[in-house]
Amino acid sequence: MPITLKHLGTGESVDLSDRLVWSDEFARNPVAAEQRWGTTGALMLHVGVRQAGLPITLEGVESQAWLTRAVVQQLDAWAQLPNQTFELTLRGQLFAVRFDHSRAPAFDAQPLWRLLDGEHTPDLVYRPTFHFIEI
Repeated sequence: MPITLKHLGTGESVDLSDRLVWSDEFARNPVAAEQRWGTTGALMLHVGVRQAGLPITLEGVESQAWLTRAVVQQLDAWAQLPNQTFELTLRGQLFAVRFDHSRAPAFDAQPLWRLLDGEHTPDLVYRPTFHFIEI
């Protein structure tokens, strides 16, 4: 199933590799809990379901989820824009996300091969890592 990222401000869309691994899919905690002790020593427990804030980390390491340098440059430019909302299509679901700059870098891409400076072309492939936060 294709993974796509759509910039809601411009309507532009980028197809990402369907081999990206959602590394923290089951590492999230949808339940928020806080506990305090009152002045009488009684436990006050506050529990609720999170309304947003699901972390979504997509990794291309060891999964052949390669992106070309041209696509990486476009995604890097998007990641540098503050307060931009994107629509991520992942596993047939739509998520409203932003790049999660609290887990810097929010977007990273490492070249598959180390080349000399003049050897970089738009077709050079990279392994990406995305840190998104659902809003």
